[in-house]
Amino acid sequence: MTARELDAAAITDPALRAAYTHCRQLNARHGKTYFLATRLLPADRRSAVHALYGFARWADDIVDSAGPGRSVTSRAAALQQLAVQLRTGLRAGHGDQPVVHALADTARRYAIDHQHFTDFMKSMHDDLSVTDYATYEDLRRYMHGSAAVIGLQMLPVLGTVVPRAEAEPHAAALGVAFQLTNFLRDVGEDLDRGRVYLPADLLQAHGIDRQRLQWSRDTGRHDVRITHALRSFEAMTRGVYREAAPGIAMLAAVSRPCIRTAFVLYAGILDAIAADGYAVLHRRAVVPRSRRVTVALDGLVRVVRARTRYRRARRRSWGEDLHAGTEQMSVIRPPDVSREMV
Repeated sequence: MTARELDAAAITDPALRAAYTHCRQLNARHGKTYFLATRLLPADRRSAVHALYGFARWADDIVDSAGPGRSVTSRAAALQQLAVQLRTGLRAGHGDQPVVHALADTARRYAIDHQHFTDFMKSMHDDLSVTDYATYEDLRRYMHGSAAVIGLQMLPVLGTVVPRAEAEPHAAALGVAFQLTNFLRDVGEDLDRGRVYLPADLLQAHGIDRQRLQWSRDTGRHDVRITHALRSFEAMTRGVYREAAPGIAMLAAVSRPCIRTAFVLYAGILDAIAADGYAVLHRRAVVPRSRRVTVALDGLVRVVRARTRYRRARRRSWGEDLHAGTEQMSVIRPPDVSREMV
């Protein structure tokens, strides 16, 4: 499917095609839930999403890489090198590093605010030295760069049917909701890396602390107070999903099935965590494959309906003032309806 996506996006340069393909592979390998949802987008927009994800994944891997020779100092140097490559690439519209090359091209094509990438890199740098957060407000400040800006980067690619500024708070909230979900799912793995993303004041409200989490991780034993804290974090996360939900209807019609699918699948991780008794310190909760397939099929049906409505609206407006029609649909590229979606 890669060649068709690149052709649909009019990406013809061989080096640039290779860079986007590299990002797509990163998305497919590491972001299975997100990758599945991405395939519901029109083919001409998928490569841009892969570029955004691929760059974020690359930076995150630098931060989380461990082992011989991967000290904090060496990781900080690698992250700084990437930041320099990013600044240069964004100015030039291309880069030597594949993930930078694809990202710079996407940023240019969709006029994405460069500040979003600067904020992202700051949060990645913070991850090298900050290992916990005293309050939820402290965590939210970190997540502005690590998650909210991802939603803001995506918005120009997805398109909106309202002024973009109206949709931005919801897009940012969705990025935060997804990351909070990951934090809850990965509590044990993050603890192994020396990090705790559950705010300390939330843990204290339930009579536990970082040391108690470590005890549970090390011994495999449960503490009902930990379960209550995790349930509280889940409830807080669901509140952020509610903040994000109105934004789906603000997206271009052809993009809504993709984001709705991602929304449902990520929220399903919370359901899986609850069904597993909040045992995230001991194992990772997984959304059953049957559930993922069902949600994806529902998304595919919605894609077909959206594209059918788009074609009908286009036929009705045929012959009307071209400028008015272009102004109204400026955020919606005509999808390729002559081929299958996935």
